[in-house]
Amino acid sequence: MATGSQFHKLATAAKTVETTGVQHDLDTDNKKSMAATVTQRHSPLTDSFGRHHTYLRISLTERCNLRCDYCMPAEGVPLQPKSQLLTTEEVLRLARIFVEQGVRKIRLTGGEPTVRRDIVEVVGQLKALPQLEHVGITTNGLVLTRLLLPLQRAGLDSLNISLDTLRKDRFEKITRRKGWERVIAGIDLAIQLGYRPKVNCVLMRNFNEDEICDFVEFTRERPVDVRFIEYMPFSGNKWHTERLISYSETVQIIRERWPEFQALPNGPNDTSKAYAVPGFAGQLGFITSMTEHFCGTCNRLRLTADGNIKVCLFGNKEFSLRDAMRSEDCTEQQLVELIGSAVQRKKRQHAGIGGNRILLHHPHHRQQHLQQLRNCSNLTHINAQGKAQMVDVADKAQSTRIASAEATVQVGERLTTLIAANELAKGDVLSVAQLAGIMGAKQTSQLIPLCHNIALSSVRVQATLLEAEQCVRLVATVRCHGQTGVEMEALTAVTVAALTVYDMCKAVSHDIAINNVRLLSKSGGKRDYQRQ
Repeated sequence: MATGSQFHKLATAAKTVETTGVQHDLDTDNKKSMAATVTQRHSPLTDSFGRHHTYLRISLTERCNLRCDYCMPAEGVPLQPKSQLLTTEEVLRLARIFVEQGVRKIRLTGGEPTVRRDIVEVVGQLKALPQLEHVGITTNGLVLTRLLLPLQRAGLDSLNISLDTLRKDRFEKITRRKGWERVIAGIDLAIQLGYRPKVNCVLMRNFNEDEICDFVEFTRERPVDVRFIEYMPFSGNKWHTERLISYSETVQIIRERWPEFQALPNGPNDTSKAYAVPGFAGQLGFITSMTEHFCGTCNRLRLTADGNIKVCLFGNKEFSLRDAMRSEDCTEQQLVELIGSAVQRKKRQHAGIGGNRILLHHPHHRQQHLQQLRNCSNLTHINAQGKAQMVDVADKAQSTRIASAEATVQVGERLTTLIAANELAKGDVLSVAQLAGIMGAKQTSQLIPLCHNIALSSVRVQATLLEAEQCVRLVATVRCHGQTGVEMEALTAVTVAALTVYDMCKAVSHDIAINNVRLLSKSGGKRDYQRQ
């Protein structure tokens, strides 16, 4: 074994390597670094603010075997039918796609992920994905003594355990269930198996703030990372904002007992501010999502149990990857584009409300053949017997055809406010309308009797909330390379998108008007058009 002085000599000798060799290595490293930067910049996982998302949290289930009072009401929450949830195969397929696009860490959550019977198999198959570096799990710890060893054998890298009290009676009060001893036993087993578990504790005034120092003491002999999470008020816990205990207040309480309590270095994407008492085996962390957000370095995405991608825990914008994946004509590339579209919608920080909200999407559809001309002059859609007919376009020359159309939906003051804040019960109006418009363009021939199927090369739908005018403006641009124009596809796109806005808003008000459904421009055929 080399001594300290021998290591020093080896290091010194390494520094004397020929300068040209060192320069070559540096140049190679610089080129690799530049290539990685360029790749990240053009990745669908990089948002409009340059944040590259390498961390995916996958909710495996909505079910939980506890009923924590800050998380859900005593009677639980309505569960979706099993058919609406992702299957194991769908979870693994989406995980693979995310990893191929740059995700390097996956954490399995719930609900409570350990209620899944195949949790061990899921971990094992995720660990088999090339390029995936880390698989973790967040659990309430109730069944760790039974499952942790099989999970470790399957390759589990880390675990977070939710525990809000070190007192048995309080545990049963807050969770409305028994099992505190099993959770503590699970933490100790994790340590014995070589893990350094993170213990997540939600601090709540008038409940467990008198245990802050007990949790610090918990780290004296145990190599654990206790993380104090600021209480987040929401409708399920009746918006009890008075229960919030801030990070700065907690640090002050700890320093009254341990004045030497000190901050530790943090990683670039850490959500927790690390601290420790010198000499203690473990450490403390503070997740300050309410008082000091960490949005600027957020690299996290979430996949819900029913297959929605959620770019921010605090937002209700969701994009259904499940529906897209189960669509017969959806390619894997289109799934990647949908993921990229969702990531591009991520705001600079949570709970922020900007002015106009603009959504762009550019999926490419290559599906069916042969097109048609929709030229209404000379009754081209009527045959010699006066019967309706489709125009035969087989002899027409192919060219690039582009058409744009628009529509406006007048929604009024109240709906404008709700759409801007993304607070409508049915979800993100602009996102859903945009997707509906794309789907509408693709279905034009099934909706308009004399329209042919057209192989569309691009559909672009823009949904903009114009707050001053209290309306949503919809613009669709459709492109194909073929023998007929695509103005009907563009008009169908904005019409379906406008109807979708109405459908999502009608529970609040029926005083909604769809106006100005009209063609803006068309080109590539015999009669180009540009609205003045």
